[in-house]
Amino acid sequence: MDSLLDYYLWIVVFHIVAVMSWMAMLFYQPRLYVYHTEHKEKKEFVEVVKIQELKMYKYIGMPAMWATLISGTLLIIINPALLTGDGWLHAKLFFVLLLVAYSFSLGYYRKELAKGNYSKKGSFFRAYNEVPTVLAVLIVGYVVTKTFSLSFTLITLLIGSFIIYKVLNHKPKEEKN
Repeated sequence: MDSLLDYYLWIVVFHIVAVMSWMAMLFYQPRLYVYHTEHKEKKEFVEVVKIQELKMYKYIGMPAMWATLISGTLLIIINPALLTGDGWLHAKLFFVLLLVAYSFSLGYYRKELAKGNYSKKGSFFRAYNEVPTVLAVLIVGYVVTKTFSLSFTLITLLIGSFIIYKVLNHKPKEEKN
């Protein structure tokens, strides 16, 4: 264990880079789904987007997610004192689990779109694209402050929900007339 402790900060660096890579996929993948669904009649365009969806998800996002989870687990194993305190790490881990579920949901939607199943509209994916941002605000807030704040959590969730609601119900200019 002492030998791992010597590498603790390097593992933190690796963890941060892995998180950044994972978040890149989480932010961009739903945007690809918007393009896919809103241009489904353009077959050549859709074929290019399908390739981007696959590569972003399978070769960037999922390896980065696993690297994040493994390095994060290793950090807790090396420094179990992180689990003590007012519960900030527990809250972080809960929202990380939601990000993991979100990641797998993106894989599900990718497969459905690849098969030509368009059960969700572009507006859904625009709104869905806001979920990782809300979760990232919570996670980063806990990590930076090393504090769990119920008011911060509730306010962030309320603001995030409002933004998602507005995005979901946004009407393009041509539909407003």
